[in-house]
Amino acid sequence: MAIPRAVLVGLIGSGIGPSRSPALHMAEGAANGLSYIYRPIDLDAPGLGPARLPELIAMARHFGFAGLNITHPCKQSVIPLLDELSDEARSVGAVNTVVFDAARRSVGYNTDWFGFAEGLRRELPDAPRANVVQLGAGGAGAAVGYALLRSRVDRLAIFDTERPRAERLAAGLNARFGPDRAAVVDDPQPALDRADGLVNTTPVGMAGHPGMPIAAELLRPDLWVADVVYFPLETELLKAARACGCRTMSGGAMAVFQAVGAFRLFTGIEPDAERMLRHFATMDREPARC
Repeated sequence: MAIPRAVLVGLIGSGIGPSRSPALHMAEGAANGLSYIYRPIDLDAPGLGPARLPELIAMARHFGFAGLNITHPCKQSVIPLLDELSDEARSVGAVNTVVFDAARRSVGYNTDWFGFAEGLRRELPDAPRANVVQLGAGGAGAAVGYALLRSRVDRLAIFDTERPRAERLAAGLNARFGPDRAAVVDDPQPALDRADGLVNTTPVGMAGHPGMPIAAELLRPDLWVADVVYFPLETELLKAARACGCRTMSGGAMAVFQAVGAFRLFTGIEPDAERMLRHFATMDREPARC
């Protein structure tokens, strides 16, 4: 009897204890005949923290990991630690997947953008995209902004409580997609008044960060609303948006399809995306963001 091929991967981030990623990856690995081990490395654990990221990357390389998923707050701080970036990771300016190649070099990829774009394509295929407002310009925001402009959004208004971060993101997107495609706003309300869609890429709405990133009264029925948070799947923002009559998209599709891309990179095997979607839907507990 043949011994299953072993694949060891991990997830580095803060507050990842309830993440669905390990179970999602390991179930797909088993379905493909792999001995697939996925280890969460929670930076909130005693003795760890974001400052230990260089050491954790080095240890994963040394101990034979095939790769790592990277989540909040390390999607941008991991970049200087890597040997190489894919073209898309460089364009996005954030990494959520690290692969150790045959020479044990670390290569950074971004599958978050694909996850969001695929969710948008499936769940809001005919949504108008002339003007979209994005809340947040961190690692997830960088991937979503890239995905939105690749998904035929004409103009993207970016709001972040740290304006310089929003300015860096807008400048990068305009350099990649053309001038004036992205702009920074100091107040999302005027932009929302003329927007077709709203996307939340901030942590607000997660179990550890309850609440809404904007006031409910800024919503209106002809606005579509998407959230990248998927712990819980139905955030306060999405609840308010549905109550207002908005079309909505949860963070579930992004979570699954970024995992589809990461699994492919880790194993060289094309995963069954529909099977992964079904497995995700059957999981009992809500996940943390990945």
